[in-house]
Amino acid sequence: MNKKTIVGIIGLIFVLILVFFLFTNKNKKEESEELETNEITATVLSVSEESLTVKDKDDIIYTFSDFDNKQNLTAGQNFTLSYTGDLDKDTEFQNVSIIKCTKLDDDDIQTMMEDKSAFSVFYKQAAKKLDKMTLKEKVGQVLLVGAPEKNQAELLKDNPYSGYVLYKRDFDGKSESQVKSKINTLQRASKIPLLIAVDEEGGTVVRVGSNPRLVKNGFKSPQELYKAGGMDAIKQDTIDKSKILNNLGINLNLAPVVDVATDTNAYIYYRTIGENTNVTSEYARTVINASKGTGVSYTLKHFPGYGNNADTHNGETVDNRSFDDIRDNDLPPFIAGTKAGAEAVLVSHNIIKSIDPNEPASLSASVHNLLRNTVGFSGISITDDLSMKAIKDDAPLVKALLAGNDLLIVTDPTNSIDQIVNAVRDGKLDEKVVDKAALRVIAWKYYKGLFTTSK
Repeated sequence: MNKKTIVGIIGLIFVLILVFFLFTNKNKKEESEELETNEITATVLSVSEESLTVKDKDDIIYTFSDFDNKQNLTAGQNFTLSYTGDLDKDTEFQNVSIIKCTKLDDDDIQTMMEDKSAFSVFYKQAAKKLDKMTLKEKVGQVLLVGAPEKNQAELLKDNPYSGYVLYKRDFDGKSESQVKSKINTLQRASKIPLLIAVDEEGGTVVRVGSNPRLVKNGFKSPQELYKAGGMDAIKQDTIDKSKILNNLGINLNLAPVVDVATDTNAYIYYRTIGENTNVTSEYARTVINASKGTGVSYTLKHFPGYGNNADTHNGETVDNRSFDDIRDNDLPPFIAGTKAGAEAVLVSHNIIKSIDPNEPASLSASVHNLLRNTVGFSGISITDDLSMKAIKDDAPLVKALLAGNDLLIVTDPTNSIDQIVNAVRDGKLDEKVVDKAALRVIAWKYYKGLFTTSK
């Protein structure tokens, strides 16, 4: 073999090596590109053994099949998802490989103080007041107590409740001056300004409106108002009602009922506007908008929607509807009210099987995740009355706080504070949970202008 041949062979080998090297690098680059990890931050809409459906920050909905829910994600939870491949908003199921998902914890007090909610500007002020409060005083701020028949002012001297819910009996036969005097006495007895609340829905559920000395013709139901004058009548009624309540010293109305009900046989029907989702959403928006600047806060209830369930005053009720049904039919009024600036939402005691098959909504972290993350509500979450027969739990106060409530409606004024204080001291409840709820409530009171220079 001559020298020229050998050089040719060596050159050919070099070329082959070069080609192999370039080809291998090209494949590695393509493989690297194919395996590039992407990430999405989203909110869970629904999750099952078969799939995960989420909504991203741009409100684009994606569904992933064969999802392994190792993190125990629930509806309403925020999370990040790491994956390889490309998302396609026009595809029913995403063809990507999921690497991992991580739940986001947004419960930290510092996070609350940095958010853009309605009360956030008052969080630093509230935090300073919180720092000076005893555990008992902080616990008191998360309790909205059903006013006992006697010794209402006296109880406040040793029990720093956040406020009282007044009933029909508190107004029966009384004049305007008598009611104002009574409420002023309660406020003077409290170290921190009180929430004075009523259920003034109109129609069959009235407190102040049950006394013709205070409201000559009573307050009409939402259905009566709507049929007589549409949303204009609803707006004017809210303004008129708020003036009367505010004049008496009442600063919180546990209304409107924004449950969607069109079936006349449903327990909740006659307390609602009795119309479809769109009209009910407009009703929620109208009431909240009309209430602004009146001195009275209004409360959207009963989250996440009462449906056709039985009366939770009398026993346990179970809602068997699909999550899609609740999301599309029941959540829109709460979303509309939230966007209008609702300051409070009251959570029902119904067991919503598609969200949490084990706990009543009021005691369910999954339901509260839905309220905070899907609805986008950053105000005060209030339980329905925890003495109602739908609540079977032996320690509902602790469980209600752990679920994410800020205010617990209770009717046992002497033992409620001790139950929560003892749970903290026994290590069953982290004091930070109480702090978080109390901080939001105190900030709300600043927002409402309840604090005076003396308090």
